[in-house]
Amino acid sequence: MLSISILRDFTDTPGPRSRDEGKHSGDQFLEEILLPRFAEAVQTNQKLTVDLDGTEGYATSFLEAAFGGLARKHDPERVLKIVVFKSDDEPHLVEEVKKYILEANAARK
Repeated sequence: MLSISILRDFTDTPGPRSRDEGKHSGDQFLEEILLPRFAEAVQTNQKLTVDLDGTEGYATSFLEAAFGGLARKHDPERVLKIVVFKSDDEPHLVEEVKKYILEANAARK
């Protein structure tokens, strides 16, 4: 199983939605970390665990840009079959992220 730890692989201080709004943006995470690792998971037929723990917190705009952005580039149902979210620190984040993925699906139609 492949994994991403936002703390380990990206930053302890996730930022805003877009790169022009500040450092460690959701768009940057999507483009540099999430999309390549998702593609690897698809190619190797593996699950991808995304660990949300250990950061200073998340702006909703970061989460929507990263995970809603993934669902706008790939079929949201496929995203939910491949990506497993982990958050022991704030368990509600898992449902929040899934909501952004499903909302991105509604926007695609």
